Amino acid sequence: MIGPGPFSDDEVERYARHLVLREIGGPGQQKLKAARILMIGMGGLGAPASLYLAAAGVGGLVIVDPDHVELSNLQRQVLFTSSDRGRSKVDAGLRRLTDLNPHVETQALQLAVGPDNALALIGGFDLVLDGTDDFATRLAVSDACVATGVPLVSGAIGRWTGQVGIFPGRPCYRCLVPEIPPDPETCQAVGVIGALAGVVGSMMALEAIKLITGAGESLAGRLLVYDALSAVTRTVRVAPDPHCPSCAGDQAGGV
Repeated sequence: MIGPGPFSDDEVERYARHLVLREIGGPGQQKLKAARILMIGMGGLGAPASLYLAAAGVGGLVIVDPDHVELSNLQRQVLFTSSDRGRSKVDAGLRRLTDLNPHVETQALQLAVGPDNALALIGGFDLVLDGTDDFATRLAVSDACVATGVPLVSGAIGRWTGQVGIFPGRPCYRCLVPEIPPDPETCQAVGVIGALAGVVGSMMALEAIKLITGAGESLAGRLLVYDALSAVTRTVRVAPDPHCPSCAGDQAGGV
């Protein structure tokens, strides 16, 4: 990938620890600078994920969320402060991300994502991160990623358990969750330990950085599950569903 241009002196100093890192270096940092990422959901997962992506120097970061900051969010949504209460999450988040790294072209969209707009929204991005908390949105985002060929980094948390996976097109998220479960548990109903959002959101950002730069082995086609209560992590492979209504017959196959 051809980079977007030379780094300024500020960028060289800002990304110094990346530039000396063998797996990233100058070429990898140029890939980050050229990347355009869509972050859907600015809650517990989107907050730390977007902070680390902005800090890493991605070229473009679009954040999407329809909600406003509530006091109950502040137990886990580290992008916001008490003074942000009542503000839209994307407006408050945009200010923090711009303050963190003015070199990142950041845009805020206050809207809900669903089957009616996901396809038009996702096209043109290099990578999508989904940190939303409802299955209808996750499935709509996954279907749009399959249709556009954009890889998806998906995260989820509840109680003391978190998971993160990369769905490269085939398998897709719908291969793992074919349809909306009849009685899905929500964090509002069952609770969630706040620091878990930081762990999983940071993992999402880390996997996104690895995908963009080509560093190491990504979670593509696999799901990492973290049990915080017992401090146990396991990784399972997600098999493509031959009857998946979204990706069956799709030949994207990898990242």
